[in-house]
Amino acid sequence: MPELGSHEDAGPCRQVDDGMTRVFQLLGKRWTGLVVSVLLQRPVHFAELRRAIPGISERMLSDRLSELGAAGLVVREVDEGPPLRVSYRLTESGAALAPALKELGTWAESHLPGSGGCPG
Repeated sequence: MPELGSHEDAGPCRQVDDGMTRVFQLLGKRWTGLVVSVLLQRPVHFAELRRAIPGISERMLSDRLSELGAAGLVVREVDEGPPLRVSYRLTESGAALAPALKELGTWAESHLPGSGGCPG
């Protein structure tokens, strides 16, 4: 098998496969991965989710949750209360992202400079 960057296989570039295109169309959007990452921990209310992701606006969070819901990865649940509260949780499909996101986090720790984590 040729090494990355070698020119042994000088044929035409292969087109990116459809699965990768669909994954990055959804998860490649700013904030989406962070929303999923927080929801992997447990179901949360909207305000908790917003506090857990510094810098995200309410509008953007709402948009990302809607997109994730439309993709079948997140479910919105209403607790009639009182007071009325809305929480979000991952579906089975959303929770199935856990191993991939864990691997990405491990890769980032090893290969990306800086630390974006909480001060410890």
